[in-house]
Amino acid sequence: MIGIDLGSNTVRIVKIDCKTKEKLGEFEKIVKTADGLVETKMISNEAIERIIKAINAAKEKIEFNDKIKAVATEALRRAKNKYEVLKEIEEKTGVKFEIISADKEAYYDALAVEECIKKCNDTDIINFLLIDIGGGSTEVILKHKNDVVSESYKMGIVTLTQKYKTPEAIKYTIKKEASKIKSFLDFAFSTYKKPKIFTASSGTPTTIAALKLGMEYKTYNPDRVNGTVVTPEDLDYWLEKLMKMEMKKREELVGVGRGDLILSGIYIFKEIFKLTKYNECIVCDDGLREGVAIEGCR
Repeated sequence: MIGIDLGSNTVRIVKIDCKTKEKLGEFEKIVKTADGLVETKMISNEAIERIIKAINAAKEKIEFNDKIKAVATEALRRAKNKYEVLKEIEEKTGVKFEIISADKEAYYDALAVEECIKKCNDTDIINFLLIDIGGGSTEVILKHKNDVVSESYKMGIVTLTQKYKTPEAIKYTIKKEASKIKSFLDFAFSTYKKPKIFTASSGTPTTIAALKLGMEYKTYNPDRVNGTVVTPEDLDYWLEKLMKMEMKKREELVGVGRGDLILSGIYIFKEIFKLTKYNECIVCDDGLREGVAIEGCR
């Protein structure tokens, strides 16, 4: 089964064996789906071309001879030209995407992260808090036994960085949104009890985990990242270090086109640490694409 996640910044593809859940191939490419979305409310022609090019490049690396389940998230949810975009992508790649709701996105994320934590700890974990810091939105998800409750906030690393041009403005906006997040957390923790485990998927947490392990963008290894523990002190350390670097060096570490975005992601991550009062977070590279593939297998 092939699972595809077309996010606001990245397209991520995985092929898994449905019997063993082992990965048979994976592909990831920054395509900046949400580039310019704040101003135009549209997915640009340049972004569409990048997406098409990335999917066709993935076909050269992964055999697309299995069933495919492809989903699109916040950028396409917002875009006025969403249906024209998906039609063009299907015509030029053969891949048909479904635009999923924030609730469905949260369900797939939780499915993947539960499997990830299970592999890393060799035990069943059924209660956890999960955050997914995306390009167009941030999802806060509470998994309690068979229940998944979540809320989506329109603060993503691409849209924040493009709308607010200074770190001060970005941090101010995040703090304003924090009151909404706190209201959801208060409700979720009083209803289901605060879980012991705090976990995170998506690019910002996995990048910080990789940097902590001594990796950079070109040497990134998702298997090593899965299960890595990140603390607020790690975020402070890497935020200061990255801010002092020239952009070229910073992008060597975090990826071309992500030099400014990673800072916005760290600001969001730091704020959620403060709100939740956790001391550490388990990071999983596995996320939406893996959840989509696992559900597809079922």
